[in-house]
Amino acid sequence: MTRVKICGITRSEDALACAHAGADAIGLVFYPPSPRYVSVAQAKLVARALPPFITTVGLFVNPTAAEVEAVLRELRPDVLQFHGDEPPEFCASFGVPYLKAVRVKAGVDLVQYAFRYRDAQGLLLDAYVEGTPGGTGQAFDWRLIPAELPLPVVLSGGLEPANVAAAIRQVKPWAVDVSSGVEAAKGIKDAAKVAAFMEGVRSAGI
Repeated sequence: MTRVKICGITRSEDALACAHAGADAIGLVFYPPSPRYVSVAQAKLVARALPPFITTVGLFVNPTAAEVEAVLRELRPDVLQFHGDEPPEFCASFGVPYLKAVRVKAGVDLVQYAFRYRDAQGLLLDAYVEGTPGGTGQAFDWRLIPAELPLPVVLSGGLEPANVAAAIRQVKPWAVDVSSGVEAAKGIKDAAKVAAFMEGVRSAGI
């Protein structure tokens, strides 16, 4: 089955609901302007509540090395996710597997991007919205994704229970990533929407 990451978790009970619904990973946002931002102390409480075998992903946008290292000292996420203009050397410098997010629009060469970030575990493809690094809840034209990319694809941007099965059937990503599509309010997940999203993923049959 297609893997699922649920991002923007701010509460332990939401993390548990995601785990019990069958999510493979949760995302913790360490980007202060985001409405889904968590402090390291908050993130530790969330991570401590998780059952075994759920991957924790720490999300950053153009951080300093010291900011990433401060999180790694306290929490040690399993994967780092970079949503800004971080160069490959920076992303790889922490000794932790990483995902590189790309905001997709016409003219972005995803094959070249994948080659540049070839040390990444995968590319997370999100919608391009001017001035916003992610979490917009908007989809992009999935036809812009090349059929063959040299890195696994994590599909993000505007996914929700109603469209995730169609997205998976069209794009055939390694994983999907959802945040606003399963929320009751920004940073607060809706357990029923999470369960419906997971059912949508399963119904895709891929």
